[in-house]
Amino acid sequence: MDNTVDLKIKAIAANIRHKREQKNYTQEYLAFKLNISQNAYSKIELGYTKITVERLFQIAGILELDIIELIVPDRKI
Repeated sequence: MDNTVDLKIKAIAANIRHKREQKNYTQEYLAFKLNISQNAYSKIELGYTKITVERLFQIAGILELDIIELIVPDRKI
């Protein structure tokens, strides 16, 4: 069970990175907008830090995406 959840978290983290790169935003930019260090933000994208729902909404807002686009990467909205 935990392994499945870990895989889903890593998939969301990878999708966040992909969406950030599509916008040509740097990790430093997102870290600044989130008021965290670049190192802390990097850990989010690597899946080392489990993000809260609040943080997920913040990231979606910065990337100008609906939160579902971060959770379900293949979904076309």
